[in-house]
Amino acid sequence: MARFDSLQAWLAWQEQLHPRSIDLGLARVAGVYRQLNPTQAKPLTVTVGGTNGKGSCVAMLEAIYRAQGYKVGAYTSPHILRYNERIRIDGQAVADADICRVFSRIDAARGETSLSYFEFGTLAALCLFAEAGLDVQLLEVGLGGRLDAVNIVDPDVALVTTIALDHVDWLGNTVEAIGREKAGIFRQSVPAVIGDAAAPASLRQVAERIGAKVYQLEHDFAYRKQGETWEWQGGGRAFRDLPAPAFKGEHQYRNAAAVLMAVSALQERLPVDDAAIRAGLRQASLQGRFQLIAGKPRVLLDVGHNPQAVGTLIDYLRDYFPAATIHAVFAMMRDKDIATVVQMMRERVARWYLAPLDNPRAAEPALIESHFRQLDMANVDSGFADFSAAFQAARAAAGPDELVLVFGSFFLVSEYLAKFS
Repeated sequence: MARFDSLQAWLAWQEQLHPRSIDLGLARVAGVYRQLNPTQAKPLTVTVGGTNGKGSCVAMLEAIYRAQGYKVGAYTSPHILRYNERIRIDGQAVADADICRVFSRIDAARGETSLSYFEFGTLAALCLFAEAGLDVQLLEVGLGGRLDAVNIVDPDVALVTTIALDHVDWLGNTVEAIGREKAGIFRQSVPAVIGDAAAPASLRQVAERIGAKVYQLEHDFAYRKQGETWEWQGGGRAFRDLPAPAFKGEHQYRNAAAVLMAVSALQERLPVDDAAIRAGLRQASLQGRFQLIAGKPRVLLDVGHNPQAVGTLIDYLRDYFPAATIHAVFAMMRDKDIATVVQMMRERVARWYLAPLDNPRAAEPALIESHFRQLDMANVDSGFADFSAAFQAARAAAGPDELVLVFGSFFLVSEYLAKFS
């Protein structure tokens, strides 16, 4: 008999089941996976890790393979509005009933083994993908790589986007240390795609030491923009006159270039033609990344929550809103580099509105405000009852041709989409 009959009840229980919300290590989750899948059978697998850009790469891979007619599963995190967004089959979020059914199966298989919220979700995705008869599954690393739950599955291609300081309490306090953790998804004789020309040396060193087939941007593959189009070459293949990626920002060309390398590395086992490449680049979609909402004023949503991601946001604002007056609705998690993010954005934001979030990991507005005082910044409003009040204050203050920017956390963007979209 199932422990619960609703997805909400299952998730609430999972949040309390394991003593640590983040508990890196594969022994527990791998043991349960062996009970669920004794043969370790799996579809072709692309595992995507890195600090920023993972979601964009998964979305482009998903769109390209679906455009070719393949049956595709995609597992990502976190979600924006509904938990179901984390597990997609052929572009559709799976139903509550299906998730509850596999949660019950996992619960029975685990015995006395304690699993975290993320580990339950990873196993659920793998179970549902195994049932679906997929051609390919796309697995996004949640945190790190070496000890992340998705690493219980051996990839057929591993892609790492960028490396930056983030989650230093778990991954290390240098980019070289973090690079070694991210490189944990690489495997011997398996293509290892590095989508950053300036990646820490540790990333390629680990790949070469274990005998992975390394493909690094500007070393083993490259792209070049040509006006409104771009070209790519690598691994004995080339594409000309490609359409711009559906996602805005210069960094998305780097992500798209890494995606094309991953697709090319799997070409013999999962062929993709030029038409599917072009269609996928145009059709990929993702909420919360430079998502512009029309209106007066316009609203821009961005989930960037570390200095590297905010650097790409600054580049985007420079290219698309060079003279706009910006009102920023802002919140971050306590474990993020709040001071650096505020310092980076201080010249672009006319006024800040600190939004409280109902999340135990969120930094309280008073804590965020202390960083503004340390930086001698007075252009900040606080004391709002909730996100809605902060956003409404920003929208009321902004002129019709100005911009309201909602950024700093997935949870903040989720609040906007739940209440104002």
